[in-house]
Amino acid sequence: MGMIQRLSIGELHAFELTETSRTWLVERPIQIAVYVVLAIVLRFAAHRLIDRMTRPRSSGTPPLLRPLQERAPRGLKDPVVAERRAQRARTIGSVLKSTVSIVVLVWVVLQILGTLGVNVTPFIASAGIIGVALGFGAQNLVRDFLSGIFMLLEDQYGVGDVVDLGEATGTVESVGLRVTTIRDVGGTLWYCRNGEIIRVGNMSQGYAVAVVDLPIAHAANVHRACEVALRAVLESARADAIVEDVLDEPEMLGVNSVTAESVMLRITAKVKPGRQWAVQRAFTRAALVAFEQDDVEAPYVSVLTSSRNGA
Repeated sequence: MGMIQRLSIGELHAFELTETSRTWLVERPIQIAVYVVLAIVLRFAAHRLIDRMTRPRSSGTPPLLRPLQERAPRGLKDPVVAERRAQRARTIGSVLKSTVSIVVLVWVVLQILGTLGVNVTPFIASAGIIGVALGFGAQNLVRDFLSGIFMLLEDQYGVGDVVDLGEATGTVESVGLRVTTIRDVGGTLWYCRNGEIIRVGNMSQGYAVAVVDLPIAHAANVHRACEVALRAVLESARADAIVEDVLDEPEMLGVNSVTAESVMLRITAKVKPGRQWAVQRAFTRAALVAFEQDDVEAPYVSVLTSSRNGA
């Protein structure tokens, strides 16, 4: 009888060891494998969806950017615009892919730890406390990061644009999620944190306006000076150097201001973004040459003559 009891106890103990071994050697590895495979499939599917949303279609605009406001006018066909859209989509897609990968990785690690019998509640609580602490300590970094994402989404500026950010004005050399670098006219490279940028004045988006102010003397014939200046500017606009930069014909606005020294005439023209300064120089040179050829009196001549007569 004692022998039978000892055998029964041994058989039960062996049965328990078998069940435990089966749980640790079969069931839990299968569960872990399922979680890993599911995480890989989720990551792959999410990345494929992000690629489809950020890949340019036949229209040239990625589906992700279609609901967003575009700054380029509809009539302006410029390969730079399409390239900027593609660059924005690639950057946003990279951020989304990284976010998806981190979320999936954290999820699968927590599931595996739970399968192994580890209590993940303290880890989650600790992660929440650490997240709050990092949020308070790195709030400027988070603000810079979020501002950089919205700047990319809204296409506020891009590499090569001439912008005014308040403290710094110049050409954008790089746009990051945290810092934007700008090279000013003196060659200084400015590092601007995205979270500190309150306003953006972009002089290179959509189209620009070339504004030319031409001074003439008070004694000059204003009507004739306007005709001479407009004729010279129109001829200059058809020159090979700037003909592709001018979008509309120049417009003579007439007298813009009158000062003690001169009468100021103003001419404007819609031009391609970033080309307004080159067009202004060409228009100014053409108008001044025409003034000299047609004997339109300049203000400094009048001032010099008056000073000599007074002497």
